[in-house]
Amino acid sequence: MSGQSQFCLLRERRFLPFFCTQFLGAFNDNVYKNALVILLAFHAAAMTTLSSGTLVNLCAGLFILPFFLFSATAGQLADKYEKVTIIRYVKLFEICIMMIGAVGFFQGNLVLLLSALFLMGLHSTIFGPVKYSILPQHLQADEIVGGNGMVEMGTFLAILIGTIVGGLLVAQVQFAELVSITVIAVACLGYLASRAIPATPAAAPDININWNPVTETWANLKFTKQNRTVFLSVLGISWFWFYGATLLAQFPNYCKDVLGGNEHVATLLLTMFSLGVGTGSLLCERLSGHKVEIGLVPFGSIGLTVFALDLFFASPAAAGGTLIGAGEFLARAGSVRILFDLVMIGVFGGFYIVPLYALIQTRSERSHQSRIIAGNNILNALFMVASAAMAVALLAAGFSIPQIFLATALLNAAVAIYIYTLVPEFLMRFLIWLLIHTIYRLEKSGLEKIPEDGPAVIVCNHISFVDALIIAAACRRPIRFVMDHKIFRVPVLSFIFRTGKTIPIAPKKEDPVLLEKAYEDIAAALRDGDLVGIFPEGRITDSGELYPFRAGITRILERTPVPVVPLALRGLWGSFFSRIEGRAMSNPSRLMPLRRIALVAGDAVPPQQATPEALQQIVLGLRGDWR
Repeated sequence: MSGQSQFCLLRERRFLPFFCTQFLGAFNDNVYKNALVILLAFHAAAMTTLSSGTLVNLCAGLFILPFFLFSATAGQLADKYEKVTIIRYVKLFEICIMMIGAVGFFQGNLVLLLSALFLMGLHSTIFGPVKYSILPQHLQADEIVGGNGMVEMGTFLAILIGTIVGGLLVAQVQFAELVSITVIAVACLGYLASRAIPATPAAAPDININWNPVTETWANLKFTKQNRTVFLSVLGISWFWFYGATLLAQFPNYCKDVLGGNEHVATLLLTMFSLGVGTGSLLCERLSGHKVEIGLVPFGSIGLTVFALDLFFASPAAAGGTLIGAGEFLARAGSVRILFDLVMIGVFGGFYIVPLYALIQTRSERSHQSRIIAGNNILNALFMVASAAMAVALLAAGFSIPQIFLATALLNAAVAIYIYTLVPEFLMRFLIWLLIHTIYRLEKSGLEKIPEDGPAVIVCNHISFVDALIIAAACRRPIRFVMDHKIFRVPVLSFIFRTGKTIPIAPKKEDPVLLEKAYEDIAAALRDGDLVGIFPEGRITDSGELYPFRAGITRILERTPVPVVPLALRGLWGSFFSRIEGRAMSNPSRLMPLRRIALVAGDAVPPQQATPEALQQIVLGLRGDWR
């Protein structure tokens, strides 16, 4: 799919049926939930002595309870058995659930209605681990981000449309018939869509199911913690659901008490937020260049804080009087700013969440992937419960709803700083991503010639202080760069180089010990199957032309014979980070935004043919006249 839009996946059988299945499931969840909540809010007295407020909160608890009870088991089932078979059984289960719910609507039977809601939570619990772990089995490496973006967009769009449709149906006189026909029909369509999903092999067919949810949940979390980056990504996702649940739960009262709007204004707020998440999720593929770009995660967290802060400042004083409709609200001063904040919170939420899901899918062991996602779902549910508890506590303490937005924004900033301190790779990738999306406009050609796995050496011409960062931003795989120890110590850049596990090297006459250690580290990296990147000139050019390639590449290949992939950077000569005026980074006028540059890759060269002279000629040919 390299270079193609993620929408092309909708023409693929390996994606479209699954996308339709998950969309219809999320849609049905929300049609049923919202129809039930509104029914209980207005007609609870006819069914029970409990208050409508108690029942609404009971509904929320019943739907989320299965995530705590059964997620661990669901993760094991998704790893042990073929996933498409599980999906089809889940969809048949959904049809049965909706039949129970339909009887509950016709009879006004609260027990049946709440039982169906609990079972829909169970349905979502079982489907969740399959939903995310099936994508890496059907999609190529450069499709993972786009596929996740489509799934997140579809999920939030389904939530929005389902919520609106559920509210409209239950408002009709014949609501029991309309809701029942809709949810059963959609469940049947979901099953039919699942019949077209291609089969996938079981990830871990030999595992023994542990039916104890407590011990299995603990085991899943312990396993996830072994991969620190994956575990912190899980915590990051859970934090997003804390953040999102806090904001979404306040929308109805924010609309009524602060904005003075009716239910149509509340729907407008939800629509703007959902459209924002969908847009941000889809933009991730374009901004990440078809690869898992975790540099978008800090970018997303910045936006989540900034626009939640602005929502606090944009909110008016508490409203009073008659509630206004959407038209009157839009005509009021300040309404566009509020809607813009909600859209941008959603957009940056998409930037934040999609790369984290993709990171879990690509960096977790395939045999444990579903169980890790199940553990993630448990933590998500726990964080959402915590968000409700925090909101209740803040309201009890006298906080207004805009002040809750402010507290959430500040908490988000604190959590982000904490996570990026623990895993500086996120911040490092953000700085690299920022570099090639502000100062430079990078064109890529032939990078598919870099092997997807296994050891190889990358060689490239050396024009500026940021060459390694540009190559790292363009390549899908991490690269262990070998770099002059003086450049390695440049402030700010040093943080990025250290985080990227760069190998510093020095000439023998300056530091023979560091030189030998560098060659040892290079050999170890290649033995581990890593990509190693070197600049064979041994220095940054001060003329724009290539210096002779040194013999270090020969020494590397004699010890560890691996393929060599030649690269050429174009257009960096004369930029702010080059030595065109003798000293780099001394003339701010050369810091031009969106300067056009290019990175070109040639065919891999066998180690026996990879002499310094031959590689230099190849790189020179790739570079051409554009320095």
